[in-house]
Amino acid sequence: MRKVTLSVATTALLLTGACGGAEPQESSAAATLTFWTPHTTPDRLAVQQSVAAKFTSKTGIKVEVVPLESKQASQSLVTGAASGTLPDVILYSPNLIAAWNAQGLMDTEAPRQIVDELGADTFTESAIRMATVGGKLGAVPSDGWGHVISYRKDLFKSAGLEAPESVEDIVTAAQKLAKDGVRGIAMGTQPGDGYTGEGLESLLQAAGCQLVTNGTVAIDSPECVTGLDAVQKLGAAAGTGELDVGAARAAYLAGDAAMLLFSSHIVDEVAGLDKDNPVTCQECKKDATYLAENTGFVTALGTAPQYGQTSNYAIPRGASVENAKKFVSFAMSEGYVEMLSTAAEGRIPMRPGPAKGSTEYLDAWADLPVGNDPATKKSIKAVYGEDVVDQLAKGAASFGRWGWGTDDATLAGVVFSQGTLSKELGPLFSGTSPADVAKKMAAEVDSVKQDLGE
Repeated sequence: MRKVTLSVATTALLLTGACGGAEPQESSAAATLTFWTPHTTPDRLAVQQSVAAKFTSKTGIKVEVVPLESKQASQSLVTGAASGTLPDVILYSPNLIAAWNAQGLMDTEAPRQIVDELGADTFTESAIRMATVGGKLGAVPSDGWGHVISYRKDLFKSAGLEAPESVEDIVTAAQKLAKDGVRGIAMGTQPGDGYTGEGLESLLQAAGCQLVTNGTVAIDSPECVTGLDAVQKLGAAAGTGELDVGAARAAYLAGDAAMLLFSSHIVDEVAGLDKDNPVTCQECKKDATYLAENTGFVTALGTAPQYGQTSNYAIPRGASVENAKKFVSFAMSEGYVEMLSTAAEGRIPMRPGPAKGSTEYLDAWADLPVGNDPATKKSIKAVYGEDVVDQLAKGAASFGRWGWGTDDATLAGVVFSQGTLSKELGPLFSGTSPADVAKKMAAEVDSVKQDLGE
């Protein structure tokens, strides 16, 4: 970790969004880098420490791996800027990266240098776009997870339904299968909840709805009203009670839901490989593989981007830049596959291989074991086959989020992080017309826009 001397004026600029910052520290082979990571469980931390140790063995540069949840990271970074103590490398989502860039806390030159050195054409275009803020690459894309629709193939077959390919198909299936105590779909229905916000953006984006178009708030457009109508119908098909991430997952694993809108983290749980979230469906008591064998996955719907969240390596202003760049490059090459192994089901590589057209890293990822029980770990490919691996990889190559890669990235990030839209879902699920809800959402987004001075 580097000590950065900031004047009172500079600190004020950082906290109000000016593009200031301390000068980079000189590289030193004897330096100790500080790396903040959101992968905080003991087993995942051990893997990252292993990669750091290998980097140290190769370069002589020590690395202190600091586990820090996303909610803690923002405040800690701002506090560090004010006190003169900043980490050298951080691994977080585009939402946070955009906000930190807006505050002038991030180095916006180093990420491009790293990517160019590794080969920009070895990364997925969508990941580069999502990490671009204000025309500059704000961080180096590492990996990510995408929203998938898990659906019960056996229930669909019995009802004469094909695999869903659009939001309309999902609504039709959910309404038809919501009976006999089974939810048509399990998804976030708790207003203001982060999981609910993810699902909302995922569905609206797939319906052709945009939050902002060329700087103009568009959440009240006809496409968005139509999308909100679909969300309203899905909320009704989701059954009684407000569902958060735990309740939605549990419903599907118990066989109480015909579909589930969830991240790719669900693949190991459906396979019964997560001892903390076991499969409990009636049929699973006799056959632990029943749910996995009868679950299909849908990634991108139609031609719309797949809703995804990426993890990105960023370097704060004032870091030991040259050494930080070496560490990120190592973590994205020699240490890459091992880093992905911390949670392979949710860390799909954004860099498929070390050269253009190569899938070396993607192929290695497909063989990584998933789950949290060493006795039962298996790879995604071993459980589901090549088709599901290909689906997940193809979906990851199309990741997209509202505003990312455009001048509206900061606005989109704030709207999501504050739950601006999902807070308005209570009235929607209670029967308020989608058009009226869309108008209220648009007014709230306009308010955020004004607060940002846009």
